[in-house]
Amino acid sequence: QVQLVESGGGSVQAGGSLRLSCAASGYTYSSNCMGWFRQAPGKEREGVAAIYTGGGSTYYADSVKGRFTISQDNAKNTVYLQMNSLKPEDTAMYYCAAEVLVVAGTLPAPADFGYWGQGTQVTVSS
Repeated sequence: QVQLVESGGGSVQAGGSLRLSCAASGYTYSSNCMGWFRQAPGKEREGVAAIYTGGGSTYYADSVKGRFTISQDNAKNTVYLQMNSLKPEDTAMYYCAAEVLVVAGTLPAPADFGYWGQGTQVTVSS
């Protein structure tokens, strides 16, 4: 079992920045890919970014490319999501997820992940 705990959410004005953290504990060898997803009210959960923790390959949704950066600290079993130039449409609950996945060259889908955190709210005001 892998336990994931997100932190770092909050409320910011458009153009601002936030850094989300996802700390993994437990049997972390049961995952090689960690991703960030978000879900706004009334919308489906969507992928934001993912990182393969072995080789460091990263993937992003088109809507966040150039603004968000996913990174990892293997010593701390922690993955980060640096979010810059935030927009009101980035408002959502953000979730961290983990799984063992084969590198497919694209951003993995939510259905690919079996381990999830509880989420952290990000609200961007105009």
